[in-house]
Amino acid sequence: MAKQQHPKALFLARGGKRLSRKGIWKNYALLALIAGTSSRLHTLRHSFATELLAGGADLRQVQELLGHADLATTQIYTHVDVSMLKENHKKFLPVLGLAASG
Repeated sequence: MAKQQHPKALFLARGGKRLSRKGIWKNYALLALIAGTSSRLHTLRHSFATELLAGGADLRQVQELLGHADLATTQIYTHVDVSMLKENHKKFLPVLGLAASG
């Protein structure tokens, strides 16, 4: 059986090997501390997915990028987008009296 090929890594550790999930988490936590923010890595993932969907990305593509086994897990991000749309609608169109329903 042939050895499975892995795509090139985006994040590398000091030795040039693929940076682990835990390594990415540690680096992000350190950078957040230095920046003086309480941001979490999950917040970054959440923002990434939400922005992709808001920009018109296909839900299945976002599922693949996030590594979700179940599409229902990825669908959570579509609800965030709808609530943002309603919030912006109320904020920018209040004089029309056309508040978003639902």
